[in-house]
Amino acid sequence: MQPTFSIVAIELYERSVRLRLPFRFGAATVTEAPQAFVRARIRLAGGARNVDTTGAAAELMIPKWFDKSPQRSNADNIADLRASLAAAAGAYTSQRRASTAFGHAAEHYHAVIDSGAGAGLNPLTASYGAALIDRALLDALCRALDVSFADAIRANLAGIDARLTPDLAGFDLGRFLRTLKATPAIAARHTVGILDPIDAGDDLQRPNDSQPATLGEVIATYGNRYFKIKLGGNAESDVARLLRIATVLDRLPWYAVTLDGNEQFETVAAVDDFWRRVGATRSLDRLAAVALYLEQPLPRATTLVTDVSTLDSSLPLLIDESDATLEAFPAARRYGYRGVSSKSCKGFYKSLLNAARCAQANALPGPRTFLSGEDLTAQAGLAVQQDLALVGLLGLTHVERNGHHYVDGFAGQRAGASEQQAFLAAYPDLYRDDGGNVRLAIRDGMLDLSSLGAPGFGSRAEPDWTSLAPLLADPPIASSIAR
Repeated sequence: MQPTFSIVAIELYERSVRLRLPFRFGAATVTEAPQAFVRARIRLAGGARNVDTTGAAAELMIPKWFDKSPQRSNADNIADLRASLAAAAGAYTSQRRASTAFGHAAEHYHAVIDSGAGAGLNPLTASYGAALIDRALLDALCRALDVSFADAIRANLAGIDARLTPDLAGFDLGRFLRTLKATPAIAARHTVGILDPIDAGDDLQRPNDSQPATLGEVIATYGNRYFKIKLGGNAESDVARLLRIATVLDRLPWYAVTLDGNEQFETVAAVDDFWRRVGATRSLDRLAAVALYLEQPLPRATTLVTDVSTLDSSLPLLIDESDATLEAFPAARRYGYRGVSSKSCKGFYKSLLNAARCAQANALPGPRTFLSGEDLTAQAGLAVQQDLALVGLLGLTHVERNGHHYVDGFAGQRAGASEQQAFLAAYPDLYRDDGGNVRLAIRDGMLDLSSLGAPGFGSRAEPDWTSLAPLLADPPIASSIAR
């Protein structure tokens, strides 16, 4: 029987983060953004009276991804994400009765999306707050039971069921979860942003740090062999840029790439034109042969109503921004998509349920469906640790990692020395000390995940809570929302 608990309090904080390099995806460029932090306090049902356990989570509030409406500014987007957090915290703490971890999430899933719509938030934005709170609650449960995230999920201590995914009603979720096995290491897939310099010949205002900037420097420093290349949606300029990237990657004995459209292709015909041009460009033969998939080429408004099955099957398509609800992946599959991204900011329960859908579909004849591991500049600390624990359990062999490239380690987050050293001591295989600034450690293109098997959801160390500011909201909210 799965453990149940009540939610005692949820605290919301934030801290500003400045990027060392501008990050452009689609038509948006980001140079700074706040990181949100959640601390949740729970009380196990039937446990010792007034004995509480806390759990935590963190995620960057990145503008122009959750909502790309030109009418909304970067500041508007961040305000919307703050509102999503505040609304979700209010909803979760309004429930007084004990429930399983997944029961708390399921209880508020539809209400969070519906209330967000009433406030002008799209489902992706509205779900952001719940995604962080769900992670903090599961972390608290893992701590209370002294188990790791992987062990908790395999034993289904969260109580995950098919109440929100009727297509999985006949699927043995418990058995599927028991088959998951945490991997000890995973390959880091480096993001090549649209503004990122390819070689020393590019116009580059080098950051004032010792970290790599050009693609060639990244490879020399980290040893990456997997790469994610952002596209702009213009076939001619995209092919020209791929040619420059290929001159660097083709020096490697082996590599693989994924392509990310970031909603920049207006039509299926535009996607087809781009891929045909790539195929007709002999200098791109090797890159094309190792392209694993194309992520979110069409705008989210048309993705789930547009048939893409006529496109060249050598380049499978997956959804990312269109994966706004639990109904999105099955809908996308009906239109010819084969994959869906796992992104912690969209909710780890969604990743696990979509992984179960892939297992269910792949047991039948037909094209294979798949899950990919993607990033949204997850920062060193709770955010990157929890996402790595998730993708490591999903059985993925590589995951996009870009937070370490666009932000200068913990220093870029304005974390103090004691906080940095606490994370380094707790995760010596995952981080490295570089002259007093603790950064993510990528060695020979790989991330060592072995220390993530400790009790908790990647939270053996915590941020310095006293250094964080209460989450800003309009109107302002208290840092603690309690019953």
